[in-house]
Amino acid sequence: MVNIFYENDVNQTAITDRKVAVLGYGSQGHAHALNLKDSGIDVCVGLRDGSSSAAKASEAGLTVRSLAGASSWADVIMILLPDTDQAAVYDEHVAPNLNPGDAIAFAHGFNIRFDLINPPDDVDVIMVAPKGPGHLVRRTYVEGGGVPCLIAVEQDPSGGARDLALAYAEGLGGARAGIIETTFTEECETDLFGEQVVLCGGLTELVRSAFDILVDAGYQPEICYFECLHEVKLIVDLMYEQGIAGMRYSVSDTAEYGDLTRGPRVIDDHVRETMKDILGEIQSGQFAEEWVAESHSGRENFKRLEDAGHEHRVEKVGSRLREMMPWINAGKVSVQDASGGQG
Repeated sequence: MVNIFYENDVNQTAITDRKVAVLGYGSQGHAHALNLKDSGIDVCVGLRDGSSSAAKASEAGLTVRSLAGASSWADVIMILLPDTDQAAVYDEHVAPNLNPGDAIAFAHGFNIRFDLINPPDDVDVIMVAPKGPGHLVRRTYVEGGGVPCLIAVEQDPSGGARDLALAYAEGLGGARAGIIETTFTEECETDLFGEQVVLCGGLTELVRSAFDILVDAGYQPEICYFECLHEVKLIVDLMYEQGIAGMRYSVSDTAEYGDLTRGPRVIDDHVRETMKDILGEIQSGQFAEEWVAESHSGRENFKRLEDAGHEHRVEKVGSRLREMMPWINAGKVSVQDASGGQG
């Protein structure tokens, strides 16, 4: 049975007498830095020279240093740069400034799981991964709540790595919601799998395919958009709040019968075999190797696929319809405005 930790389970002194550097000021970086600061933790932000994020971090009351300067100053270094950039930044700016007893922290297991970063044996290696986007991590903290966090320990020469991870998560507000212990491998592999087959890859392709089939059958694109994309949020919100069974209880009997009888025909054995193949590519390191190579070679295929996605007709129809529904984004701050980039 999984253990869930709350505020009473945390030894705050594990981090209150430490100095924390947050490398990067993107979606997660700005939330980590600001929440830790507001929790009374000595924190600075480490950014690349000339980073557009420096002004925003300074205006928010944070101390900004260079990547190397922040790594040298701190004894806990949280790396919140893009997965494909972390190894190079670690080698150039972090590794030369490590001392025995320091701690390296991550919010995703990618670089440790696939041996892209190999810290020395005399430093702690931990993970603190909020289960929500950075703007939500920040907003819920300010409102007095928190986003659940995952923690993991890969190396523990100090004997205090687990206490440090718990205290860091508590500083983000995670202990208000609950902290769950995992491993770098479990977090990384399940996170990539979820992104690829459900949350991003599976969902977007399902939406676009359904939209195309209806439009090609002669239905109005605007009606198809509402049925295949807009209303997804309504169903997901019900699942988020009440689980799948609660969602089924809330929808009509007609919708539930269609769910129960037609859903397994859409997600059939062939789809499940493809999902298993994708999991195998993640576990073997094939996906990581492919993505790192793609990123380091200029991302030509990535950009081609991204551009094609932007040009899909569901995007054009959706953009026009969302202008009719200004309440969707009313009062909300975009991730781009909340943070100036990855650092």
